[in-house]
Amino acid sequence: MNADDLPTLRGELEAHGLWARKSLGQHFLLDLNITRRIARAAGEISGKPVIEVGPGPGGLTRALLEAGANPLIVIEKDVRFLPLLQPLIAWSGNRLVIVEGDALAVDESMLTTHRAAVVSNLPYNVGTALLVKWLKAGPWRGDMTLMFQKEVAQRIVAGPSHDAYGRLAVLVQARCQARMEFVVPARAFTPPPKVASAVVSLRDRADPYHDLEALERVTAAAFGQRRKMLRSALRTLTPEADSLLLDAGLDPTARAEAIDQAGFRRLADAWRSLAG
Repeated sequence: MNADDLPTLRGELEAHGLWARKSLGQHFLLDLNITRRIARAAGEISGKPVIEVGPGPGGLTRALLEAGANPLIVIEKDVRFLPLLQPLIAWSGNRLVIVEGDALAVDESMLTTHRAAVVSNLPYNVGTALLVKWLKAGPWRGDMTLMFQKEVAQRIVAGPSHDAYGRLAVLVQARCQARMEFVVPARAFTPPPKVASAVVSLRDRADPYHDLEALERVTAAAFGQRRKMLRSALRTLTPEADSLLLDAGLDPTARAEAIDQAGFRRLADAWRSLAG
């Protein structure tokens, strides 16, 4: 099957009189060369379940179906696009499943009984929230290949002492190996956003850290006042900051941006023990 045989995405949008809604963070990716590149970045997905959020007119949807995703479960909040997606069900041999709803509220474990990859060009306004939701997901979630604003992507993959390093990097890298795959310029979208985007691959770590609640608490305090030494920044979390840092084996005069994944894991463990 070849997606080039389908009506063009731009033609479909014009025929249905559809436009992007800023309130939903919509920017359409209509270039099949780029959507196919995203599908390739997801690895071998033929015959495997895939979840896509915010398919819109279906550019990435076509590429994922072309790559053999089975089933491809798409979650779309904007009902205007359902008539554009419906014909893809028959075209794909009934491999496409359309779920109308808000991805932030959907329980994905009810949609698949198998481990599913997540491949999406995420709406800008909910991308980070969805990522954090999926980091906490159960066994239904497989590896993720996601597009964000470039700035957000940089924050996801950053390491210690990098300007973009912060709590998002710590949380993501507690569960996944994160790598930026490629940058997508603003001009590739309709309408073009004000910033470039980037595709990030997130592959599950062999040694994931499971207490994300504790990690969220300590990183919120540590990076909430990132220019302060940890002994000062962590006093918003506990008056026993010095003892906490001693238990974690961390320098009280260090700043959050200098602490690596292993250090934050020890800090989260120490806080959990202290908090009971």
